[in-house]
Amino acid sequence: MGRAYQNRKVSMAKTADAKTKVYSKYGREIYVAAKAGGIDPSGNLALRGLIERAKKDQVPSHVIEKAIDKAKGGGGEDFAPARYEGFGPGGCMAIVECLTDNPNRTFGDVRLCFTKTKCKIGTQGTVSHMFDHAAILAFKHTDEDAVLEALLAADVDVTDIESEDGKITVFTPQADYFKARQALTDLLGEVDFEVDEIQFLPKGSTPISGDDVVLFEKFLDMLNDLDDVQNVFHDAEY
Repeated sequence: MGRAYQNRKVSMAKTADAKTKVYSKYGREIYVAAKAGGIDPSGNLALRGLIERAKKDQVPSHVIEKAIDKAKGGGGEDFAPARYEGFGPGGCMAIVECLTDNPNRTFGDVRLCFTKTKCKIGTQGTVSHMFDHAAILAFKHTDEDAVLEALLAADVDVTDIESEDGKITVFTPQADYFKARQALTDLLGEVDFEVDEIQFLPKGSTPISGDDVVLFEKFLDMLNDLDDVQNVFHDAEY
């Protein structure tokens, strides 16, 4: 799987409002995780992982606390995940992940990004079968064998493991994320994960060039401007 997870997940923080975008993204995700699994990070691994990632991305504590407090109150917005798929310029494939409190609005906004850049939005499943939905956990460690043994003992389906420059990267199916994270914590104690994410990793790549690159970057910029968009994954290579 190599560097695909670094190269083909689009940072949704390229504009002048980058920090606001990052804070809003984490605020929504933390709120949804806390509402779904409880506000105590020690008993909610999804929430704990999000809080750790938010702190690494320098999200202020008050943003995190506000999202958890909102979930504690039980009211507020009712955000739900939404995923859109389709083909971009040059036949590349893209998956757009959103959190929305108004699916009709979000679909219309995302569809406009596709149509205005000569992209084609499809139904769910149109391109996702060409991606692996994978959990990725990367951390400083050198004993790959011990890590692999602990994961297999915990019945984790390890699809790939890499060891390079004193860092181990573990890839598992999305469904094994919590088992893998817990197994690593049991083995190593409190782990400082450099990468702790669930992503869509492309099984291949689609080279694009020339005008297609310009259109594709416009497509990404338009998505970046939408508050509901959380992540974009693609197989474009340029």
